[in-house]
Amino acid sequence: MVEKIYPDAIAALEGLLFDGMTIVAGGFGLCGIPETLIDGMLAAGTRDLTVISNNAGVDDFGLGLLLRNRQVRRMISSYVGENKEFERQYLAKELELEFCPQGTLAERIRAGGAGIAGFYTRTGVGTLIAEGKELKDFNGETHVLETGLVGDLAIVKAWKADRFGNLVFRKSARNFNPMAATAGRVTVAEVEEIVDAIDPDHVHTPGVFVRRIILATRNEKRIEQRTLSMVA
Repeated sequence: MVEKIYPDAIAALEGLLFDGMTIVAGGFGLCGIPETLIDGMLAAGTRDLTVISNNAGVDDFGLGLLLRNRQVRRMISSYVGENKEFERQYLAKELELEFCPQGTLAERIRAGGAGIAGFYTRTGVGTLIAEGKELKDFNGETHVLETGLVGDLAIVKAWKADRFGNLVFRKSARNFNPMAATAGRVTVAEVEEIVDAIDPDHVHTPGVFVRRIILATRNEKRIEQRTLSMVA
């Protein structure tokens, strides 16, 4: 059996990073994001990254750290509203952005992982999203062609893994992480716990998709937007 467990993020990312590469990053908002692996990429200093992710973190957390360090050249995202540095770089034309509806982004990542080159969807027809893309009618409805997405590397965060790389995600972390894990030419997972065995019926991502595993050293449960109500 090939050893998949690595001692830390630096070791797990060794030989996989290069300037100009495309990264698929799992996570939903600030939930289930690969914090430890992002720290490893920050330390590596890899530049001109294209990052495919539901969002771009916040200014001092998650992918926002890579943005702040000017390591990201282009984002393919669906939600970027909580990051002031993202806004500043984009408006200053220092950062490229491909905006993608959230469901379409999820399906583009899933399609890439499944080897599907493209698919048609009604979402975005008649908007800026559809500009320059192929349109086709199905049953009297116009659809836009969207392409599958594949990264040179996928980084994901899971709740548990076994030594074979089988992954279990927990609650909201199952948004984007399982599909991201299939869409990298190489996938590295950080996990909260490494166990001896996982019931096959409980596996969300089979180990065949996962090349390397590390035990996460950062497991911060951040609230992206805290809302309080006042009771008179």
